[in-house]
Amino acid sequence: MRAMVFDGSAAVLREMQVPDPQPAAGQLLIDIHACGVCRTDLHVIDRELAHPKQPVIPGHEIVGTVAALGDGVDGFKPGDRIGVPWTGHTCGHCRYCASGRENLCNEPGFTGYTIDGGYAERTVADSRYCFHLPERYSDVEAAPLLCAGLIGYRTLGMAGDARRIGIYGFGAAAHIVAQVARYQGRTVYALTRPGDTAAQQLALRLGVHWAGGSDETPPEELDAALIFAPAGALVPAALKAVTKGGIVVCGGIHMSDIPSFPYDLLWGERRICSVANLTRADGHAFMRLAGDVPLQIETTCYALTDANRALNDLRDGRVTGAAVLCMR
Repeated sequence: MRAMVFDGSAAVLREMQVPDPQPAAGQLLIDIHACGVCRTDLHVIDRELAHPKQPVIPGHEIVGTVAALGDGVDGFKPGDRIGVPWTGHTCGHCRYCASGRENLCNEPGFTGYTIDGGYAERTVADSRYCFHLPERYSDVEAAPLLCAGLIGYRTLGMAGDARRIGIYGFGAAAHIVAQVARYQGRTVYALTRPGDTAAQQLALRLGVHWAGGSDETPPEELDAALIFAPAGALVPAALKAVTKGGIVVCGGIHMSDIPSFPYDLLWGERRICSVANLTRADGHAFMRLAGDVPLQIETTCYALTDANRALNDLRDGRVTGAAVLCMR
């Protein structure tokens, strides 16, 4: 089968013919139809995340159909359309798993990082970490739900009942979570890369209350700020924008260093927290929500063999919404 492979020798993927994977016990063999291109894939390829499997097939927003079942699989059958997310395995016995916090597992496996992922024509995945997908979305539309949607959903959840939400970095995750927040009756403010009028226009089309550059001050104090751009300098800016008792939630897996800032920005019981990975409970809850709420998923499609171009476009800020590799 064809696959785009990262071997660690350079910050690019190589097109290769690799053997078809075979499902072990508990696994699904999946014919891939689409795979989202996530900023985390860039962090792997740009060596900002340490110790990836090498060589590795990236990609953790996988949509496809079940081709075959390994022994002991329940809940799936050949032909089912399913999604494969970032969290591909947890140990099940560490104190985090035992307390319902498998996203913090001490011995995890991650799709497209420590486990081969979806930049390929086929893959295998542990059936316990796969999701049935809402029928209302096409394969291309469903792909970003598997990480951008899931991480956005968990990030929003960390904001509690905050009513005025600022979103810093209006890309794949933000354009989905903004719609969820609006559905929940919250007021949303979008803060994009300065001068990114395309992202600001997308935000306004999706119903945000205000859109501007991250170098601007929102017209009202925020109850919570969600940061999806991997820029540590946004943390002090977001703290400055949130009201007393507000929270700044960092939704990315990697961020540049946070610069020092005066204690006055944190004082007043403001808080900073991060989001790490996701739980299967997150996945099931979000897929139910996505089935009920008609989310508009903005995508740009690329052929599998154009994965490097998709990654470069994402790196350089040329993607509005989500980039998706299309296998068919």
